[in-house]
Amino acid sequence: MALRSWLFVPGDSEKKLDKAPGAGADVLIIDLEDSVVPDNKPRARDMARGWLQNHRQQVTGGKRTGRWVRINALDTPYWRDDLIAVMPGAPDGIMLPKAAGPESVQQVAAELYELEGRNGVPTGSTKILPLVSETAAAALTIPAYATASLPRLGGLTWGAEDLSAALGASRKRDAAGQWTDTFRFVRSQTLLTAHARGVVAIDTLHADFADAKGLKLAAETARADGFTGMLAIHPAQVEVINKAFSPSQAELDEAQAIVDAFAADPSAGALQIAGKMIDRPHLMLAQRILGMTQ
Repeated sequence: MALRSWLFVPGDSEKKLDKAPGAGADVLIIDLEDSVVPDNKPRARDMARGWLQNHRQQVTGGKRTGRWVRINALDTPYWRDDLIAVMPGAPDGIMLPKAAGPESVQQVAAELYELEGRNGVPTGSTKILPLVSETAAAALTIPAYATASLPRLGGLTWGAEDLSAALGASRKRDAAGQWTDTFRFVRSQTLLTAHARGVVAIDTLHADFADAKGLKLAAETARADGFTGMLAIHPAQVEVINKAFSPSQAELDEAQAIVDAFAADPSAGALQIAGKMIDRPHLMLAQRILGMTQ
């Protein structure tokens, strides 16, 4: 299942929930946190549950769409009620904002174990995607996700907006549009830890949804750096992200040629293809590229 685009959908907007399946996103994240004001949270929970129950086998473009829910942070009074409300809808996963470290994921996992049993959901099937960087202390725990006991960990993602507020940073990018050192460090830690753990690495969102050129560059850079996908805050971003994270036909042809060459000579450590020396790391990358179409 492709996991290129992860689109946030406000949980209290019937209009946006109805339109969300047509956006073409690989994953829809029904948001109960930032996009929902406190007074609307009970209504959003009910709407999220109803949407999940009505879209248990959501298929877009011939592929099943992931159904996730972003609950409220553990330091709020809302998160348990969020889980209790949405688990009858058997979401594929829970996005955990403001995760303070692996212990936060373990705390949510314990709640999910009870709620899966109560709602007839297969044990362990609900994954967790923590936002790992929204405070300075949380950002320092990122490497710990690589080795902690977290069987439900579905991936890692990070955010720049909350971290910049926590730091009192007046900028996140430099004059050339590149992440400044602190945010680059957090992004790199997220990427490396996800790969070390063997889970998907999801890059942060491009906040200016009207900036298609900037989004294209950000998405292409994320894929080139090794991220699996990217968060989106507007349906218009989905197509750009999907295209950036989809290999071109030329890439697929080259990858297939490499795989075929090593299949024909499995004992070879290196081969020459089209005048280039190709070794085992190239084979691993080729296999990864071909896997992106699955």
